[in-house]
This record gives sequence, C-alpha cells and structure tokens, in this order.
Amino acid sequence: MNCAFTLITTDGDARRGRLITSRAVIETPAFMPVGTQATVKTLRPEQVADLGYRLILANTYHLHLQPGEEIVERLGGVQRMMGWPGALLTDSGGYQVFSLSALREVDDDGVTFSTPLGPRRLTPEGVMAIQRALGSDIAMVLDDVPPMNAPPSVQRAALERTHRWALRCLAAPRRPDQARFAIVQGGAVIEWRRESASFLAGYPFDGFGIGGLSLGEEKSLTWALTAAACAALPAERPRYLMGVGAPDDLVRGVAAGVDLFDCVLPTRIARHGAVFTRFGQLSLKSGRLAAAGGPIDEQCDCLACREYSRGWLRHLLLVGDPLGMRLATLHNLRFLSMLMAEIRRAIEEQRFAAFAASYPYGSIRRGDLPAA
Repeated sequence: MNCAFTLITTDGDARRGRLITSRAVIETPAFMPVGTQATVKTLRPEQVADLGYRLILANTYHLHLQPGEEIVERLGGVQRMMGWPGALLTDSGGYQVFSLSALREVDDDGVTFSTPLGPRRLTPEGVMAIQRALGSDIAMVLDDVPPMNAPPSVQRAALERTHRWALRCLAAPRRPDQARFAIVQGGAVIEWRRESASFLAGYPFDGFGIGGLSLGEEKSLTWALTAAACAALPAERPRYLMGVGAPDDLVRGVAAGVDLFDCVLPTRIARHGAVFTRFGQLSLKSGRLAAAGGPIDEQCDCLACREYSRGWLRHLLLVGDPLGMRLATLHNLRFLSMLMAEIRRAIEEQRFAAFAASYPYGSIRRGDLPAA
C-alpha cells in the first residue's frame, strides 16, 4: 500500500480526513514536526509521538549529505535508525537548493550545487532513489523553486521544469509502500497556480504539495494562491502546504482546503525561548517573567505547563541549559497538536468558519525567525 486518504467531511473548504500509510494512521488536518536530520531537535522520538504526532518530516538533501542514504539504508531506513514509531515524509531538497541560490546551477536535467563536502548533483531520478533508500512513507518530487521576485520568464520556465521533473519522478522505480507527492508551483500568478495544480492532478500522484509560498510574500497573496491551487486539486487526494507552521497560518491554511503542514518554526523559536500561547507569542526570556509562577498557558497539558513555572523556564534558557530548550519545544509542539485537534473537532461539528473568524493568534513571518 502506498497510502490511502479518506475525506470524512467538509465545512466550507475546510476538510476533515484520514491518511493511512503502512506505518500510521494520521487524522487530518495535521501538522508535521520537522526532523530535518532524522531528529526533532532536543526531543526523543517517543516524546514527539506522545505529543500526538503520527507523521514527521525529514530532509532528503541533508540526509544525503550526512550520513548518506547508503548508511541510512543499512541501518534499516530513517524510522528504524532514529527509533520513530510513526510515518515519515521526506522533502526532496528543492527548497534547500533554492536557499543555496548563489551556490547552485539549474539545468533541464537537474541541479548541481556546492556543499562543504564537495560538489553534488540532484536529478529527479536521483532524488527518488535517495528517498527509496531512506525508506520514507511519502516521497516528494524534485521541484524548481524560483524566488517570488524573479522575472516572469524565469517563473514560467521553473513551472514547466517542475512539471517535467515531476513526471520523471513518477516514472522512476518505487517501493510498493512509498507514496509520491507532486508539488504545485507557479510563483505569484494565480492562473499559473491553477494551471500547475490541474496539470499534476491528471497524473497518478498519491497527493500534492503546494510549494514556493511563505517566502516573504504578503499573507493575502499566500492564501489566494493556496486557495487557487486547492480548488484545482482532486478532493480525494491529500494536499500539503509546505513550510507553514504559525498557529494562525494553520487555521487559514485549513480554511483554504489544506490537509497537511510542516515548518521548523515551532521548534526553532522554542530553542530561542519563544513559545505559543492562546494570546500570542511569548518570550520566556522577558525580564517581566523572572518571578512568574504560573505555566506558559493554563489550558496546555504539556509537561512544561503541568510541572514548571515560567520563571524557572526563563532561568534555564538564560543560563543555556538544554532542558529549557527541550521544555519550550515540548510546549510548542503540544500547542500545535492541540490546535489541530480543535480544528478537526470544529470541522466535524460544522463550526469551523466561526472558529477561524475568532482565532486570536498574531502572525509570525518567516523573516522574523531567529537564526537556526
């Protein structure tokens, strides 16, 4: 079995579904914690599962560089290597190649780029071979991700190249238990997003990513482009908005018709002392919390909120103790797990529109993130 997706109910464009892989059942809409290098930083895999997650993400590019897919395969695949009990999605590395724009050269066959370990080359077929060796449940195709401000001719060429690469990925050898997701591109042009989604929907991909967004564009444009792509994708296959993880963005993404999300945001900002609450983002390093005795959020049931004060967490973070980063990470991931469960209930009870309209959280943009 590659994967099976069931659309259980809808509320407007919001969708309540269930994604089944050979390793896990994932209730959707769902957020995926990012374990780029086969680890969700600071947490043990079983802790991530205990927070309510059944699907996480790892990155093909990074694991290809270190330790290498051959070693991962010898260790039984990513899940066995890291002891992860759930399902795994591997990103193809297209975004990482995009972020290395000064160090890469793209042609119609693939992309060549410089790394600290020497020059490397990725092709559609090579990326699928790496992901076969990694053993993920869901493998993403290789896509070409141009900057949002690239000239229209560059955007159009990247869109057409992404389509050609997607079909090459689809034709590459596959494991019988590995699903393949295509990636919708099209830059900032709504009609191109519709065109890309419609083109890819005509092929037997198991699901669809929506890529190249949340890269600094206005949020109103993000949601217009997302909604346009979702409207052109088949209802019976899952949709994954790549690189989105702020709480309010998850709500808005679900409203546009998205089923799956991932982002480094909750774990990255936690390591710098920032946490989610019902009232917005809170910096645990703030001086006003030095003697604060209450939890991060009284409605959260994570270990940090059940057992420890904001004042002690602040102290841990200020002295650089890893426990502070771990507890903040636990909180942020549990916060999002609880949010997604609340979203699923709202859709089931046909009250999602009211929930989304009243959701109070303030937006966090990618550019506001602290350095990794």
